[in-house]
Amino acid sequence: MIRPIVKDQMFLSKPSSKADKNDMSIAQDLKDTLQANRQICVGMAANMIGAAKCIIAVALYTDVLIMFNPVIVSRKGAYTIKEGCLSLPGQREVTRYKTVTVRYQDSTFTQKTMVFSGMIAQIIQHECDHLKGILI
Repeated sequence: MIRPIVKDQMFLSKPSSKADKNDMSIAQDLKDTLQANRQICVGMAANMIGAAKCIIAVALYTDVLIMFNPVIVSRKGAYTIKEGCLSLPGQREVTRYKTVTVRYQDSTFTQKTMVFSGMIAQIIQHECDHLKGILI
């Protein structure tokens, strides 16, 4: 189901709780909502659709990667960039890293660790900030 985008900064600034197998419908709604906003959005966190759970969706070429309980375990190559957010007006300057290593669970709740770089790494960092209640 496509859900409305949450813009309430009080809600968005609260850390999300751990996701589990009972949250699969949230993940599907997150994927549907990202795909519906694909022209203007490349990633989303579950709190952006009103669910304070540690789930993110990242647009990858023709698919969407869903990560449950993602944690960035290493970062390399700091840089500064201006980012926008579907939940917030305008753009803000943030520090990001060129390469990140992320530990997360896939849709079967199998633990994975992957290295991402470039734009995908930037998206993941932005969405992981959302899960911690960090607004850019």
